[in-house]
Amino acid sequence: MKKIKNIVPAVILSLLLFPLNLLTDSRDTIKIVGSSTVYPFATVVAERFGRTTNFKTPVIESTGSGGGLKLFCSGIGVQYPDITNASRRIKQSEIDNCANNGVEKIIEIKIGYDGIVMANSKKGKAFKLTRQQIFLALAPKVPNPNGAEELIENPYTYWSDIDKSLPNVKIEVLGPPPTSGTRDAFAELALEGGCKTFGWLKAIKSEDKNKYKAICRSVREDGVYIEAGENDNLIVQKLNANPKALGVFGYSFLDQNSDSIQGSQIDGVFPEFEKIAKGDYPVSRPLYFYVKSDHISIIPGIKEYLREFSSKRAVGNEGYLTDKGLIPLQDEEYRSMYSAANNLESMRGLN
Repeated sequence: MKKIKNIVPAVILSLLLFPLNLLTDSRDTIKIVGSSTVYPFATVVAERFGRTTNFKTPVIESTGSGGGLKLFCSGIGVQYPDITNASRRIKQSEIDNCANNGVEKIIEIKIGYDGIVMANSKKGKAFKLTRQQIFLALAPKVPNPNGAEELIENPYTYWSDIDKSLPNVKIEVLGPPPTSGTRDAFAELALEGGCKTFGWLKAIKSEDKNKYKAICRSVREDGVYIEAGENDNLIVQKLNANPKALGVFGYSFLDQNSDSIQGSQIDGVFPEFEKIAKGDYPVSRPLYFYVKSDHISIIPGIKEYLREFSSKRAVGNEGYLTDKGLIPLQDEEYRSMYSAANNLESMRGLN
């Protein structure tokens, strides 16, 4: 009986310490997953962080925004990522998934902006597109060209089928898969942006949001849109090999490869740094990363990594990430982001 009395406290103590043991079970390197668009920016920060501090260089894996958030929200502990990058804002369903797995304190950091471009090789003819034309080229079902307010299977094979002013080349678009934040944002800003130029389609939103989204954000699956993976550099390489194809990716990749590829005008606006920064370019979006608050006291260097990424020298108007194509935040947004990063302020829902 005495032995049992001695064993019980020991068992209780071990159970109490179990979560702590799980968290402290040896990892001294920050683990980051997520967006392929944010990946090059995060890599630059991580490498500089590793060179200039006593902490190890963070390990970053490009999984896509959706894939990264799924991994991030899987739980607390060294087997789960500390940070996830995202080229769109976290969804409420993802916040709920995080909470269900014990990830209840999340720090949201908006690092800047990026434009989504449609670009092709400089060996080919430059495109001047509207969002309506992009929708007509890539949606599975489109308005009947005879003017009737009905949807038909997409009949367009050549860009010139949509508008005679467009090049007489086959519609061929290389882009990211559904797990990509770039794909999400492109569907919302470009495809839906073109869809709602048809008044009768726009009206469906107030009647049936799910039906509206299915019409306006879906991408045809007949080989015209080619999923090229999460690696935007691979899309750039394929464009150089096929001058007639267009690619969909973030502005920074256009900026870094401007010697060989050219951006398309969309609604009369070229994808340029100043145009995106001012909000004139119609297909632009904010970029984020999310930090697991419960890991800050467990994994060394997270707090310091946040300070580096949020610093003016990194994301300010003259910061080293602007040289890589990041569009900086406006002053008020920067102050809010800096406060969240340096005071470790967890987000309070989507407001």
